[in-house]
Amino acid sequence: MAAIFNSPSKYIQGPDELAKLGSYVEPLGAKALVIVTPSGKKRVGAKIEGGFVEAKAELLFEDFNGECSKGEVDRLVALARDNGCDIIVGVGGGKILDTAKAVAYYLESPVIICPTIASTDAPCSALSVLYTDDGQFDKYLFLKANPNIVLMDTMVIAASPVRLTVSGMGDALATYFEAQATHDADGGTCAGGKGGMAGLALAKLCYETLMADGVKAKVALEKGALTPAVEHIIEANTLLSGIGFESSGLAAAHAIHNGLTMLPECHGMYHGEKVAFGTIVQLVLE
Repeated sequence: MAAIFNSPSKYIQGPDELAKLGSYVEPLGAKALVIVTPSGKKRVGAKIEGGFVEAKAELLFEDFNGECSKGEVDRLVALARDNGCDIIVGVGGGKILDTAKAVAYYLESPVIICPTIASTDAPCSALSVLYTDDGQFDKYLFLKANPNIVLMDTMVIAASPVRLTVSGMGDALATYFEAQATHDADGGTCAGGKGGMAGLALAKLCYETLMADGVKAKVALEKGALTPAVEHIIEANTLLSGIGFESSGLAAAHAIHNGLTMLPECHGMYHGEKVAFGTIVQLVLE
């Protein structure tokens, strides 16, 4: 089995980058379907629209129904086709981003992923996690390619609830332990091959960054500050963890998370919080 390394075509991170979204859409498509929640549009809609004033591309906002399910993906595919949208943009959290990737997959169109939180490692991957309409894990949808662009507006992310970024640290915490377990077992990865040195090195850097900057970032976010530690943690939660898990492998931590989604008592817990618990269980198993 060959070693395979996956990554998005372009990763962009910095303050107010959402204001430039129009310029990033323009080379890829003429009309963007922007999938976002009503509350998300209230937060960043004006910033996005402002970035399209000078762009040749158009945009169409559409509300996300709340669950990354087959029914929601099918609805948005039909909507994009009916309105002549040739590029998909997901703005929000993990389920919106996975939905946008799945819609683009079925349309065979480019996709730009714009997280407004740093709570999971989903944005960079060629993978969508589908759930049933009532929130239970359904299946993994493996995509043909990683996103064309992942765009991180760190001003927006720093203003999100601190618990979400800390949850992202919980998701990222599993990356190195799952990668090392997969490596030790000579196992396969979500990229369709074995993990190589580059993916494992990024997974280890993810862990080291969490240990060096995680607490500092949490303190800064509680004070509303965008510091170098916050920038580092956003990158660790998103890029390092995203490439690390996809190119180096998953193990017990995420499998345990998937089981926990079946329990109504766990529905109030965030993805990363369940994965962090799964990491502890994996370490006990080892």
